Amino acid sequence: MPNITIEYVILIPILFSQVILFPYVASTMASSWENSQRDIELQNTADHLVSTIQQLYLTINGEDILIGTVTHESPLPITVGPYPYVVTGALSDPPDNSAKVLTLTLILDEVGNTATASTVLGVNVNWLPSTLRSNSADAYIKVEKEAQVLTFSFGDVD
Repeated sequence: MPNITIEYVILIPILFSQVILFPYVASTMASSWENSQRDIELQNTADHLVSTIQQLYLTINGEDILIGTVTHESPLPITVGPYPYVVTGALSDPPDNSAKVLTLTLILDEVGNTATASTVLGVNVNWLPSTLRSNSADAYIKVEKEAQVLTFSFGDVD
């Protein structure tokens, strides 16, 4: 009889740990993996958008285009995972004033994952405060060139 009692004393905690702890640990690990995958995908999206803006700058800044407005349809996916996101930008001047740095911030709706990406542009750049919503069907990047100054912004086509 004592052997049966000892077996129950040993097996019941093991059974408890398998029934309760294993699903909890598996769920936590899966959630962490999903979150890190969203971070990676969001960072890739931020890098792609900042690269697109830099390419627009390099193309339009040349002397071939004297004045005008260029709109570029958003090259980004509508969602990261199942979540739409918001993009905002900020322009800063380095201490030596040799260029300007555009920093884009992407924030996922509902879950709050954040990614930032930066690019160096010339001194002849302005940024209009604006927001790009990824799930807007008409989202675009707008560049206005006037008197050799390029003004970038986000928007929706009206």
